[in-house]
Amino acid sequence: MPTNFTVVPVEDTPIANADYDGEILKEEDKEEPHTAAGHYSGDETPRETCSLISTDHDDSIYGINMALYEDEIDSTPMVSSLLNKLANYTNITQGVIEHEKAESEDGIQRVPVNGPQMGTFIGVFLPCMQNILGVILFLRLTWIVGTAGIMDALAIVFMCCSCTMLTAISMSAIATNGVVPAGGSYYMISRALGPEFGGAVGLCSYLGTTFAGSMYILGTMEIFLTYIMPNAAVFKAGTGEPNGMQNNMRIYGTCCLAIMVLVVFVGVKYVNKLALVFLSCVMLSIMAIYAGVIQSAIKPPDSQVCLLGNRMLQNSMFDKCQKTEVINNVTTPTKLWTLFCEGDLGNATCNEYFTQNNLTVIQAVPGLLSGVISDNMWAHYGKYKTIVEKEGKSSEPASDKTSEMPYVFNDITTFFTLLVGIYFPSVTGIMAGSNRSGDLRDPQRSIPTGTIMAIATTSFIYISCVVLFGACIDGVVLRDKYGESVNGSLVVATLAWPSSWVIVIGSFFSCCGAGLQSLTGAPRILQAISRDGIMPFLQVFGHSKSNGEPTWALLLTAAICEIGILIGSLDNVAPILSMFFLMCYLFVNLACAVQTLLRTPNWRPRFKFYHWSLSFLGMSLSLSLMFVSSWYYALVVILISGCIYKYIEYRGAEKEWGDGIRGLSLNAAQYALIKLEEAPPHTKNWRPQLLVLLKLDSDLGVKHPRLLSFTSQLKAGKGLTIVCSVLEGTYMARENIKAAMAKEKTKGFCHVVVSSNQRDGFSHLIQSAGLGGMKHNAVLMAWPANWKQSESNLSWKNFIETVRETTAAHQALLVAKNIDSFPTNQERLGVGTIDVWWIVHDGGLLMLLPFLLRQHKVWRRCKMRIFTVAQMDDNSIQMKKDLQMFLYHLRLDAKVEVVEMVRYNFDQHKLKINCNSHATLNDKATPTSDRVHMTWTKEKLISERNRLREANMTVRDIFSMKPDQTNVRRMHTAVKLNKVVVNKSQGAQLVLLNMPGPPKTQGGDENYMEFLEVLTEGLNRVLLVRGSGREVITIYS
Repeated sequence: MPTNFTVVPVEDTPIANADYDGEILKEEDKEEPHTAAGHYSGDETPRETCSLISTDHDDSIYGINMALYEDEIDSTPMVSSLLNKLANYTNITQGVIEHEKAESEDGIQRVPVNGPQMGTFIGVFLPCMQNILGVILFLRLTWIVGTAGIMDALAIVFMCCSCTMLTAISMSAIATNGVVPAGGSYYMISRALGPEFGGAVGLCSYLGTTFAGSMYILGTMEIFLTYIMPNAAVFKAGTGEPNGMQNNMRIYGTCCLAIMVLVVFVGVKYVNKLALVFLSCVMLSIMAIYAGVIQSAIKPPDSQVCLLGNRMLQNSMFDKCQKTEVINNVTTPTKLWTLFCEGDLGNATCNEYFTQNNLTVIQAVPGLLSGVISDNMWAHYGKYKTIVEKEGKSSEPASDKTSEMPYVFNDITTFFTLLVGIYFPSVTGIMAGSNRSGDLRDPQRSIPTGTIMAIATTSFIYISCVVLFGACIDGVVLRDKYGESVNGSLVVATLAWPSSWVIVIGSFFSCCGAGLQSLTGAPRILQAISRDGIMPFLQVFGHSKSNGEPTWALLLTAAICEIGILIGSLDNVAPILSMFFLMCYLFVNLACAVQTLLRTPNWRPRFKFYHWSLSFLGMSLSLSLMFVSSWYYALVVILISGCIYKYIEYRGAEKEWGDGIRGLSLNAAQYALIKLEEAPPHTKNWRPQLLVLLKLDSDLGVKHPRLLSFTSQLKAGKGLTIVCSVLEGTYMARENIKAAMAKEKTKGFCHVVVSSNQRDGFSHLIQSAGLGGMKHNAVLMAWPANWKQSESNLSWKNFIETVRETTAAHQALLVAKNIDSFPTNQERLGVGTIDVWWIVHDGGLLMLLPFLLRQHKVWRRCKMRIFTVAQMDDNSIQMKKDLQMFLYHLRLDAKVEVVEMVRYNFDQHKLKINCNSHATLNDKATPTSDRVHMTWTKEKLISERNRLREANMTVRDIFSMKPDQTNVRRMHTAVKLNKVVVNKSQGAQLVLLNMPGPPKTQGGDENYMEFLEVLTEGLNRVLLVRGSGREVITIYS
């Protein structure tokens, strides 16, 4: 009968001294270094480190209470140490390259700047409002309503606003799926779809923002030269001839661009200081419009328009809408008469149309209650150089040279699709909130709320303005683009109250502010692309001044912006930037759709109101609007994007950002397998790719079918599964395993190896299973039940060797204990919890597994609880706050609890060895801190007796032996942890525990099994988890 030694602490110990623990640690320091720190080769995956983790540690943290985990403190830090690093984390805006460098061996990269302070209203809502409302609202919306009619104008507004709303939903999902540093849409798309798509769309976003600067500068100059100081024009435009006006726009636009570039170069802080002033101008102008609408219902403004027949005249060229007038009883011709006639009044030669038609005066703004809305419901498209005429008013036809007469002409041929391209820039600017995510107090809440509310508000403003303009202003005046019929005034200004100058001055400063914002934002997008190094020829533009201002990028932006200004026409520039922004929005929607359909484990947006169908609708709408606006511009932009994509693919720097395209390649065929071998998957694409080690019974049936059930429940991550077994001498069991997999609905591959023994067979499978990039990264196996009662020690020895081999191969290990009590796929667990005991951090697999399990219907109703252990030296209250913040950034919903473990000092005790019977060992009483069981098997006892007999030792000497103090401390850890875990989680549906590392020498294998047995005693379902050392979960997008 084997003898069982029970170690009992006693007060007076002769070996107690203050340096005892230090000596033990010194002896352990002499052991061979951990293999994880060495080199790797072949198919092994190097260990990754988390940007929030530092391997620096204090030995006091790894005291007696955590002795089970002390062998691997360099690679698996205690959770208390990790949370201490989390306390120093901040999501302040960083450059993209700084963010990538933050994921380094040195841990957290502290940024010495003030923390984010802005909330939703100031940080997101107002910037989006300022960027969305602007030049098109004041300069072109009245003309669009008059030309397209209210119905077509509403269709244009609805399509464009729907596109931006759907894009904002997709962008909100991406922006709340982790921390988004500087870079805006470029960062989100490049990290979601890869560097090729990111670089192509990033440049599209950059070019769109740059041409937007051109458009705003042209709008500023149009307001200045047409409505504020028309006498400042250098070139005088001929009647109906736009070239003179375009030349003026080019000259003054270039000067304005130089001034704005100088302001931005001096310092962006001045632009930020003026932002509130510019926004105030926009809001005052909009309020003046609504006030004017109300005033028109009470008392319409006195603004008259002169018509000759049904043709509208430029009343800036005459003072009275009369052919003749009586002065001192003498009939004299008016200035208008001289424009159509030559010679004296008696024998003048007049224009035939002027002679046959009468002059009439109409109100430019009949008012809200005038009923003019019915005349403005439908479209009035016209060709280039045609006269703007009032529908429904009769006139006598006549032949005349209209181009020389003072009529109001259409300066371009108008049609529906052209108006779509001109109007779309008015709804851009929705990225303003996401671009400044680092300055927000809570970006994951502020970006969706602020952006969507801004789009909803501006959409209401645009739709209401379309209806109100059509209801208040006469249609013929609406079609007058430059206000030539109302004394050269801005058409929307005729409706404003109290003065038209509120709109003119407000729109002028609004366009100035928007231009400055574009010249500020575009160089930073280019700088972010350049610093990423994905396009070598752009490297020079990544340099900046000492204060971080992108000088070279600003100069290139100014050069491209000058190209837009030289076009000289706002209507011609607007469709160009529409193409670039629509391409950008298309890929934002594509990124969200791909991530949603892939269901990657890292895709956990806090914004829940998204769906892949909405993203596809937004993508389809963006593509449609591109071709509707201008099919040739659309083809050019797609060609440019394709060329950039191919350039980055062949010449750009290789990047692995865990993007969705790489996630798609995990499910592809040979091409994807070849691509996957180029680099290991990123943390965000990590998923359990399981090698399931099955044991068969004597009839070649599956011994633990519940292991297959648990495998299918874990496969919410859609990773690879290889179910394998080792046989001695036959190959016929493969069909039995496949049948069991089909019964348990486990999707994967079946692999059977014939080997001389199971140990070698499992070793070969761990090393060689898989193909190319489709290799397993985790091993799932069952706990060797009844290992203590087994006559052979092969079962637990094979188990420990498997643990060692997975550790050496840098693969995760999942050990399911009491696997036969795990639920089948047909069961539905009721209300319960999945308890995670996070003791050491070895990659975050413990946090990811409950999330994956809860995606399956078996575990869906279970709540997640996370327990971590605090030592005496730790601040448990602060640990809990830091852990809650960490889970918030991980987008995981879990209840957090910090368990304090009292430090137990063995130096104050004496050890006494008692001899107990075999029945004592098998006593089911829960072990306590004062009673530690260490099992000696029969073979071990006999060999020890023989050794002692040869040394002529007596029985008294045997009982005087002192056990290995390291084993005592580890058993003490197992007992203390088991007591705490059983107390908190005995009723949990599943308990996940960090699995301690195996002993470095085979001499302690049996004690290691006993440690694990004691650690999990009294728990129903247990999953021991040993991470691979690389990060499998991240807070970043």
